[in-house]
Amino acid sequence: MVQYSSEEIVALLKSVDGWQHEAEPDRLVKQFSFKDFNEAFGWMSRVALMAEKLNHHPEWRNVWNKVEVVLTTHDAGGLTELDGKLAKFMDKTAS
Repeated sequence: MVQYSSEEIVALLKSVDGWQHEAEPDRLVKQFSFKDFNEAFGWMSRVALMAEKLNHHPEWRNVWNKVEVVLTTHDAGGLTELDGKLAKFMDKTAS
């Protein structure tokens, strides 16, 4: 998997909602908020199924109705197309 260029990261950030780019280490971060724990956990379950399909798994932390997400491709040493796909899927299913 090829790491995104700076231009590709800028384009990705324009196509997703509320994600922040952290350069060191190269990753995307976002906090999602839901109505309650059940809604948050249901969303995480849907994302987990997609993550398995992509064979690309997020780093995340859930506390009640909030889910903190970190996306990066460890094997590539930064952001790749897999991170973009998963971020877009997360946005779509959270809305």
